[in-house]
Amino acid sequence: MNTTQLECFMAVANFLNFSRAAESLRLTQPAVSHQISTLENEMGVRLFHRTSKSVRLTQEGYLFMQYAGEMLKLSSTARSRLLESRQSQPMRLGVGCRSTLELGLVQPALEQLRQEQPTLLPILRIIPFDSLENLLEDGEIQMMFAFEESAPKKAHYRELIRCPVVCACAEGHPLAAYEALTAQQLKSAGRMATFHPPVYPPSLFHIQSQIVAGQMPGQMFFCDNLEVLYTLVAAGFGFAIVADCPQMRWPGIHYIPLPEFAPVSFGTAYLRGEAPEILRRFLDLVEQAIQSNVET
Repeated sequence: MNTTQLECFMAVANFLNFSRAAESLRLTQPAVSHQISTLENEMGVRLFHRTSKSVRLTQEGYLFMQYAGEMLKLSSTARSRLLESRQSQPMRLGVGCRSTLELGLVQPALEQLRQEQPTLLPILRIIPFDSLENLLEDGEIQMMFAFEESAPKKAHYRELIRCPVVCACAEGHPLAAYEALTAQQLKSAGRMATFHPPVYPPSLFHIQSQIVAGQMPGQMFFCDNLEVLYTLVAAGFGFAIVADCPQMRWPGIHYIPLPEFAPVSFGTAYLRGEAPEILRRFLDLVEQAIQSNVET
């Protein structure tokens, strides 16, 4: 039994005429007749007495009218309530980050969006490894920050900034006295903190490998995440090779350019296809905030 059958039944019961019932429903008369026949077959009773000249309800038809009307009313109420629920739900925006440093890119954009879209409900996920890509594919987040080299292959990439490759060290570290450095100089600069892709783009990981090649294991320490890396570097335990984004800098860290290496592209990845308007606006605001910070 479906609502089309019920609507056809109520229309015929009201007009006692198949042609007029079909016209009111904007259906053909054969279509209405078919719906009534299938309904009677499912119910196992005759709902109408039909002759070439007249149509009238059977006793079972009279009895069924009250139930059909209630079912149609319930169906209409359910649709209305579900529509109201969907319209009243907050506008969700899922953002994936691989470190807390990337939250610095998110906050200014969210502050602006909160004023533009009062129903906005941001969902922020911080997951350092590849499982963040699974959330993007499953639709649990709408975008994620990523270096172009390590962005998900199935996603569309939008560049936000080109980050210079720099040496990060504590302000009191011997390297902090230099205005620029080379990979050769870093080979004899002591211990280095290192991390792995995808948080690091492969090109940076390759540079790290060149610098530590041939060194004793005690000259480098591997970190579980960027927060650990920057904490150890800020405490003076060593230096690190990073891509420098001004809004993701760590307090107490000195950043020294490595001019021999090309900048790396950092941006956002989102599923291919037309991006929702709220996502496009969010990306525009993030890019504006980054460019504003670079200019100042």
